[in-house]
Amino acid sequence: MRIAVAGLHMECSTYNPVLAREPDFRVLRGPAMLKDGYFDFLTHFPAEFITILHARAIAGGPVEGELYARWKAEILDGLRTAGPLDGVYLALHGAMFVDGLHDAEGDLIAAVRGVVGPKVLIATSYDLHGNVSQKIIDNLDIFSTYRTAPHIDVPDTMRRAVTMLVRALTTGQRPVLAWCPVPVLLPGERTSTQDEPARTFYTQLQAVEDPSGIWDASFQVGYVWADEPRATACAVVTGTNRDAMADAARHLAQNYWDLRADFVFGTTVGSIEDCVDQAVAATTAPVVLAESGDNPTGGGVGDRAEVLAALVARNAQGVIFAGIADADATDAAYAAGEGNMVRLKIGASLDPSSTPVEANAEVIFLLEASEPRLREAVVRIGGIDLVLTKRRRPFHNMEDFTRLGLDPRTAKIVVVKSGYLSPDLGPIANPSLMALSPGVVDQFVERLVRHHKPGRQYPFDKEFAFTPDVKWSRRAS
Repeated sequence: MRIAVAGLHMECSTYNPVLAREPDFRVLRGPAMLKDGYFDFLTHFPAEFITILHARAIAGGPVEGELYARWKAEILDGLRTAGPLDGVYLALHGAMFVDGLHDAEGDLIAAVRGVVGPKVLIATSYDLHGNVSQKIIDNLDIFSTYRTAPHIDVPDTMRRAVTMLVRALTTGQRPVLAWCPVPVLLPGERTSTQDEPARTFYTQLQAVEDPSGIWDASFQVGYVWADEPRATACAVVTGTNRDAMADAARHLAQNYWDLRADFVFGTTVGSIEDCVDQAVAATTAPVVLAESGDNPTGGGVGDRAEVLAALVARNAQGVIFAGIADADATDAAYAAGEGNMVRLKIGASLDPSSTPVEANAEVIFLLEASEPRLREAVVRIGGIDLVLTKRRRPFHNMEDFTRLGLDPRTAKIVVVKSGYLSPDLGPIANPSLMALSPGVVDQFVERLVRHHKPGRQYPFDKEFAFTPDVKWSRRAS
């Protein structure tokens, strides 16, 4: 069996003013995809994989329209020249937004269907914060999404999607998709599977699967910072037993709706000032303070300096702050050199809606970068060791700190631009705090401006009724 592999993977906040361009992506093409750790699991399947293109970036702003058009054309041309195909596997995120185009995944999947025709099976894997539309469902045969947030089951989900595709091609069975939208759209930080009720809710997905009829049960939390009509929660079920699939989709949708008011933040939250006050006054350490509104892995710009200003104002000591994206400030630190003082203007270099901080800083570490765009500097402002970066990037893993000579475990306060904490940082937090800070991924979602809401939707609207309505792929007819 011959299976083509491609995908464009990015989560895009429509509120982010910074367009995502080619240098922001990690791009794999052709045979290099099978040699990369992200796709090497494909070699375990009894199939010939024709790898075309996969581009992946951390969350951010809308993808540049010309770039999307070029990569879409490359994928479609690759499919045309691949020869006869039995299947296609698309590794996607589900919340990509292309400048000037709603439902980017729908556009891409429909175009792939147009090239390969109706007989070829198409499977996809998705992030649970991806968004779904009828156009997407109509052009797919197999769907599977992550079941954890933070996402620790990405390889499992990709493998699950390909396993179903190979099963269908081997047995001749033709699975179909059913889905059931739920008018709820919550941020990931209120639906983390580390916390209740999401933890228990997601454990039932595998429980409703039946090898003889339901191949996969998935549930999309959706991506709230995409202001587009398809942004909503939904159940998506792959299988061959339509009665069982419909029952499962209705059950999951109703259950999620019934729990909607129970989804709360899994940590202590407050304003920037409240969280900084608590962190400075804490008698335990390290306090890990997440600046949620500017979280790069959620789509934030990563250059806001309000938390830094609050820490400076409180004369906070023993702080590691990782980090702020500011190319000019980073270059200025490199120009000054380690051990020297430099006057810096920090923040608001990408998103002018925020306010920069001006300070005298001592350069204490400069990363040996293979190219200028990878530069990272550590500067000391009073009791704060601040990481400056040339590019937007998160600091979630312990190695992100240690490579810069920093150890979060010995700090009094650790500040990261994050929502829920990563598996590395969560266990050391003593305690964890999350600032409901301003930014393009504002966790206080009720204050977001929504121009393309599909209808009444919780939590933007509160008092309305909901009855699950299962919808089918047109390929099921």
